Amino acid sequence: MIQEKLNQLRSIFEEMDTALIAYSGGIDSTLVAKVAFDALGDRSMAITAVSPSLLPEELDDAQQQAQIIGIKHELIETEEMNNPNYTSNPVNRCYFCKSELHDKLKPLAIERGYLYVIDGVNADDLQDYRPGIQAAKERGARSPLAEIGITKAEIREMTKILGLPWWDKPSQPCLSSRFPYGEEITYEKLYRVGRAEIFLRKMGYSNLRVRSHGDTAKIELLPEQINDFVLKTNLSEVVTHFQSLGFTDVTLDLEGYRSGKLNQVIFSPQEVKA
Repeated sequence: MIQEKLNQLRSIFEEMDTALIAYSGGIDSTLVAKVAFDALGDRSMAITAVSPSLLPEELDDAQQQAQIIGIKHELIETEEMNNPNYTSNPVNRCYFCKSELHDKLKPLAIERGYLYVIDGVNADDLQDYRPGIQAAKERGARSPLAEIGITKAEIREMTKILGLPWWDKPSQPCLSSRFPYGEEITYEKLYRVGRAEIFLRKMGYSNLRVRSHGDTAKIELLPEQINDFVLKTNLSEVVTHFQSLGFTDVTLDLEGYRSGKLNQVIFSPQEVKA
């Protein structure tokens, strides 16, 4: 089944002739970039949007992965932070982010002669609350992973089949997802959340979130890591570092990390998929 879906994905790109990939460096868009390059070679190109909501370390990863794949890779700057519909952080914030991205990508694709703009939306994303998907659709983007019904777990399997070393890379959505809806997003808040997460990553906790609630940081770790964190970590060092970033209080979420947790204000916990 996995190999069959991978073959279908290749066939989609072979039929496209040219493709421009909205490439974040995450595992989904990186698989798309890899298969597109294998099918189209120099008739494919990956574009990464650079903004304050993208960690510099994630940008470095994206550049290194594109180099390993061999695909042409360029950066563009997006300006969603200039849009109060985005920075006010409404429940459909992602719609305005993706609108800004695809309003940049579509004319670029036309200018460069790429017939399609492709994103990394997968089948699981369609089951979650993702208003950005609609923004991309409105601007003509295609989502081959979702079209075929490829899930996140299958993406990891395909990435492993293709021999790419980042098959187990944790998901890393934009830093704006760390704020409860309605809390204003600023450059300073994005920076401190990002640096707080990098600090914990360097301690060995790769799959985590630091949620911002005003000036309080809430650390979410995998449930199985919480006990070791409490018992083995120098907690005062963590607090001191977070306070140096501008947080006044630091808490630990005892439920643990669960992607999409902030969507509970929109849906019941049973309705929030991931």
